[in-house]
Amino acid sequence: MKKIILSCIIIVVILIGGGLVLQKVNFNRIGADQLYTQIKGQGKMIEDKIDNGGKIVRYEYKLPAFNKNGQQQTLSFTSPKQLKENAYLMLYTKKDKGVTSYQEVAKKDLPKKVSEKLK
Repeated sequence: MKKIILSCIIIVVILIGGGLVLQKVNFNRIGADQLYTQIKGQGKMIEDKIDNGGKIVRYEYKLPAFNKNGQQQTLSFTSPKQLKENAYLMLYTKKDKGVTSYQEVAKKDLPKKVSEKLK
């Protein structure tokens, strides 16, 4: 009987731990390349109509981005809100999906070669 109760407790702990991991991990960032950019401009506002008659607003940005070695490429991505002018972003990209996620970073956290390019 004690073994059954202990087994149930272990299973519950594993399920709760697994659930917490799934909530905290952003799978769009796993295996993605990291590039850096600076927001210039307000982005192009795009309105999409949804089935219930409402609308969704998002902003499209097309900006130069640099890898940690300073190599440039132009990337396009969207955001559900207008991004802060001159903010630095770390973009997570995958070859088959483009930009999958992003996060704002401080200028001091940029790689040296990227910081030189984004003045």
